[in-house]
Amino acid sequence: MSRTFVLVHGACHAGWTWRPVAERLRAHGHVVYMPTLPGLNAGDQRADVHLSDTVDYLVDYVERADVRNAVLVGHSWGGFPVSGAAARLATRISRLVYWSAFVPHSGETLIDLCPPAYGEMFRASAAGSPDNSVMFPFDVFCAAFLQDASPETQNLVYPLLERQPFHTMNEALDLDEWERLRLPSAYVLSKDDLALPPGEFAWAPRFPERLPGAPVIYTPGSHESQLTRPEALAEALIQASDG
Repeated sequence: MSRTFVLVHGACHAGWTWRPVAERLRAHGHVVYMPTLPGLNAGDQRADVHLSDTVDYLVDYVERADVRNAVLVGHSWGGFPVSGAAARLATRISRLVYWSAFVPHSGETLIDLCPPAYGEMFRASAAGSPDNSVMFPFDVFCAAFLQDASPETQNLVYPLLERQPFHTMNEALDLDEWERLRLPSAYVLSKDDLALPPGEFAWAPRFPERLPGAPVIYTPGSHESQLTRPEALAEALIQASDG
């Protein structure tokens, strides 16, 4: 059965990072959209991009494309705009899928949900930037996000990342309606994801537990499995889309 996927990227990423997965989903007969959210295009102005702007953009993108029965997928930080858009797009969504993603509640920021050291790193990066934006340090990105890739691949991917508007990391959303609706959801987790440390700040079971009744589907690879294990991730997303 053909499905329609809207794939939402994580922080410092853009739609292009989904291409290897999109190619495989399309090969299975599915339709795929890969928006790039505000502030994450090369040359974007970032200082005044707020979290609500990314939600508004995602809603408008789906409505303008007249996407229906969509499987709306959020990766990592992408769980924020996906959650924020979900209630407004409820009639157009068949399922929400969070892949190694934050599942926020009302009033929670990304920094709230990260280890304190991450918050310090993000604040320092924004303070040292000319446009209130954040970038992961190269060593952190390679060791915790893309550790299953060769040094050559790490050195190729890192310069392609974009700086993340800081307001999208230190602002929260009103998600009361999303929580009330309890839209059909699934959680996909990369088995070797080190982006969040084990313990109280780990992806699981913390975030899947926020999706009552949602299946948890495991896929091999790191936090960047869309680049390192795209076939396996595509298969996991197809499985998640079926509930």
